[in-house]
Amino acid sequence: MKLSSLGYLLKEGAKNIWTNRTMSFASVGVLISCLLLTGAAVLFSMNIDTAMQSVEGNNSVTVYCTPGLPTLRAVQVGEEIKNIDNVATCELVPKDQAVEEMLEMLGDNGTVLEGLMGDDNFLPDSYRISLADLEQYDDTAAQISAIDGVERIIDYSEIADQLTELDDMVTNVCFWIILLLGVVSLFIIANTIRVALFSRRLEISIMKSVGATNWFVRVPFLVEGVLIGLISGAVASLILILAYNSVISSLSFISFFTPIAIEPYRGRIILIFLLAGTAFGALGGLISIGRYLRSDVGSKLNLDA
Repeated sequence: MKLSSLGYLLKEGAKNIWTNRTMSFASVGVLISCLLLTGAAVLFSMNIDTAMQSVEGNNSVTVYCTPGLPTLRAVQVGEEIKNIDNVATCELVPKDQAVEEMLEMLGDNGTVLEGLMGDDNFLPDSYRISLADLEQYDDTAAQISAIDGVERIIDYSEIADQLTELDDMVTNVCFWIILLLGVVSLFIIANTIRVALFSRRLEISIMKSVGATNWFVRVPFLVEGVLIGLISGAVASLILILAYNSVISSLSFISFFTPIAIEPYRGRIILIFLLAGTAFGALGGLISIGRYLRSDVGSKLNLDA
């Protein structure tokens, strides 16, 4: 194929997008949504994995005393905890200190907690302990729970289990949404190109009558699909990167893990989104062109492949 012919075909493909701009805009919008959901689900899962690795490696357990427990009895609870063989360290966290730590962690967002200081503090005293042997956690937790004045024990394995359930739920929901949007994207792209095919049926008939090959007819519409995919991939990757950085900066008060930075993955995200958009656009174009060439209209125009 000559360069002049290739330039003509590329130009025609780009012109088709503008000619059918309403359908093209719809195609781009749905495909962007599909790519954004896919990227967001992957980044969410990566952050969940990071959080789980962080909490699972944290040998820290929090023991909450019964609310309203007298200070003297709370101190005695601490002594009983220290006497358990598998307890390596045991640090008292008075309720006022717990509020102060929360205020420090939340920064400007924690002003609402300032009223909990002093007599208005309804939080219980607690102990932050570490275990000498994590494999004996269940036995040690049972001994601590049996102490009079202990209300509950929170360890990071519970958080890990909750994170796992959340990850599974998000993955399942996103899978079905992405699948639905993917089908809708292909449908809209295919119909966008089909409209362009139908609007140019006379021109295509003339091209065929003077010897144009089927691939010469197909290329402009494949270019249209690919351009729709490239535009969608570029816009979706930009939105995802900007939105992710914005969300992560707003979650800076979370202390038990550090969210992954997106910068090392930026180039990979852009490339994957462009390739995925191109694949969707090309597939939508192939589906539409194939259906058109097999249709009655295509037969009448002598366009059978």
